[in-house]
Amino acid sequence: MTRIADMTQATTRNGITERLAAVNWPGLARFYVRIALAAAFLSAVGSRFGMYGKDVGWGNFANFTRYTAEVNSFMPAGAIPSIAWIATAAEIFFALALLAGIWPRWIALGTGVLLALFGGAMAISFGIQSPLDYSVFSASAAAFLLAVHEPSKSRAA
Repeated sequence: MTRIADMTQATTRNGITERLAAVNWPGLARFYVRIALAAAFLSAVGSRFGMYGKDVGWGNFANFTRYTAEVNSFMPAGAIPSIAWIATAAEIFFALALLAGIWPRWIALGTGVLLALFGGAMAISFGIQSPLDYSVFSASAAAFLLAVHEPSKSRAA
């Protein structure tokens, strides 16, 4: 017991405990969630436009549109191109807003809704395992947590 007490005192003496206590952990966690969600959106959009090469990910928008049809198998075929473009525009918008930190609660809420809709469509078309394996619901939940724990700009200033 004495050895543990000595280690605790040594750590406190070196100031590590105080430095760790002074870190804004909730703020760092919110920043991390914003960056992770934005990066995921931008990576997916980049794949649609061949950023990783034509044989990696979707490789082009036509392949992404075919995937959109698979995910939204319950939607009319004529709606699929619009869904693909709306999803792409929404992901770009939410990614840039997350990175910029503008309208934090509303952007996080919209991000959570978009991901929940995507996860729901995946579950309907492929079964529940698909959105669970790709952590779509986890990302959606992170966005919703960000929405309820993000301080408003007026209070943060």
